[in-house]
Amino acid sequence: MTLRLYHGEALARYGFGDGHPFGPDRLGAFWKECVARGLDRRAQIATPVQASDAELLRFHTHEYIKRVKFQSRTGIGYLDGGDTPTFPGVYEAAATVVGTTLDAVAHSVSGAAPRAFVPIAGLHHARRDMAAGFCVFNDIGCAIETLRAVHGIRRIAYVDIDAHHGDGVYYAFAGDPELIFADLHEDGHFLYPGTGAAIGTKLNIPMPPGADDTAFLNVWPRVEEFVRAGRPEIILLQAGADSINGDPITHLRYTPAAHVHAARRLRTLADERCGGRIIAMGGGGYNRANIAAAWCAVVEALLD
Repeated sequence: MTLRLYHGEALARYGFGDGHPFGPDRLGAFWKECVARGLDRRAQIATPVQASDAELLRFHTHEYIKRVKFQSRTGIGYLDGGDTPTFPGVYEAAATVVGTTLDAVAHSVSGAAPRAFVPIAGLHHARRDMAAGFCVFNDIGCAIETLRAVHGIRRIAYVDIDAHHGDGVYYAFAGDPELIFADLHEDGHFLYPGTGAAIGTKLNIPMPPGADDTAFLNVWPRVEEFVRAGRPEIILLQAGADSINGDPITHLRYTPAAHVHAARRLRTLADERCGGRIIAMGGGGYNRANIAAAWCAVVEALLD
């Protein structure tokens, strides 16, 4: 199976300055390690793509897109309550995250490259009408809506192992039985956004602070069983590196072995049930060494 791996300055531009945890150097940290391991020679390297307004409108409101464009020109203020600052060109940078994920979707569905990894992607906090938690546009939400509107794929599995609950995806599709949602995250009593305890048609698994690989592996079979039972046609994985031990703003203690396990098991499931279609996104992660190790581990697992 061909793995499509995205890299380029346009994708790196999605990052905030002045010491913000989500800085523009995150992609470079990953890519340096990727090249050192020779992973760039084993994958199909692809360049970023900027989404159109029509593609953004599949998930986001017209009023919100208009606001992002305005603040992108001024470079002043925040797009939420204080976590997500604007900067000149933020609209183009955020639209590129979405467009790149949608390019991965198109190549996966067509069979040209069933597997993909988009490092600066998986912005799971953004709502339809607002930014949140460093996330301007929700590329996952746009991907889900595009899979349905353009590609005719209804049953989509979304698995999230980022330390933070994927609330922007969860609440957008909470009443949608065909969105198979499984999220392993640090307990919201201890970490932003404070959600992720709901029980219902989605699978939310709050993990206690300090949870390690053993804890992860103990609960993982629940995730896999839930996804299998949903009979997905494609799998989306948000592989946030902020669940790795040593992240400056979270409290989980996984090693990259957890990410390897998740990616490998979902890759196998995708091969069995989804024609090999799986798209992984880098998500969060604020320790640069952890980003490099965890994301490269996911790439290696998808290349096996």
